[in-house]
Amino acid sequence: MALFVLSTLKKIEKNRFFFKKALKFSLLAALLLTETASKANWGFWAHRQINRLAIFRLPVQMQVFYKKYMDYLSENAVNPDRRRYAVIGEAERHFIDLDAYGDSALSALPPNWQAAVSKMGEDSLRKHGIVPWHIQLAALQLTTAFKDKSASRILCISADLGHYIADAHVPLHTTRNYNGQLTGQDGIHGLWESRLPELFGRNYDLWLGKVSYRNDIAADVWKAVEQSHVAMDSVLLFERQLSAGFKADKKYSFELRNNVLTRMHSREFSERYHRMLNGQVERRMRASV
Repeated sequence: MALFVLSTLKKIEKNRFFFKKALKFSLLAALLLTETASKANWGFWAHRQINRLAIFRLPVQMQVFYKKYMDYLSENAVNPDRRRYAVIGEAERHFIDLDAYGDSALSALPPNWQAAVSKMGEDSLRKHGIVPWHIQLAALQLTTAFKDKSASRILCISADLGHYIADAHVPLHTTRNYNGQLTGQDGIHGLWESRLPELFGRNYDLWLGKVSYRNDIAADVWKAVEQSHVAMDSVLLFERQLSAGFKADKKYSFELRNNVLTRMHSREFSERYHRMLNGQVERRMRASV
């Protein structure tokens, strides 16, 4: 396998000049097409950091290639979010509403896509999110891209795959109550996924050892989803408990983001919530890497 990867990467490098031109064009096109969505990209820090740090866990032979495009993989880690409301079928790749299937969802849902379609029906699955199945598909697509020696496809799929894996590690991506809208906790999604990493993520210990080869991607993905779902109750509970003792003028503040005055959770509220979670965001980011 290592010899195959090395051979593939050497052939890719021969076409590097032409690929760089294509890469610059694709980046420009992405910026033009997603200008509106990218205005809020300050909240994408976690996705970019996860993709960047994942590169350092790869075998040395693969790092030779991936490190050259580290900025691309980091910046384009947010592309799936930029496409989410513009491309049909994109939104469902970011989540799975396990509570839509009852208490036995994890044991009732087949881990593989075709079995799940046969049992549940494709429309139903897509309605409630398909992130654990789409990660498996993206991994297969990445393998094919390596076999085809397609640098552009390798990088595009790698950037996207990192995003979907990270999403599977977010507790609120496993429930219909994804933004606290069903429990009067609107905005909790942005608080957990964006505000906390932005304020405290630079102090997280996200450096891990060398990567180990995974023989069963489906099992790993579903384990990540299960761990996220288990953590979801505390995400909602702690925010509710903390909010009970906060007045609105203390819970929220206004900050200038991309030249726009934006209402968000105050630093004081965020700090106390972060302490209550006791390292949960850091642990989920580490697992994502």
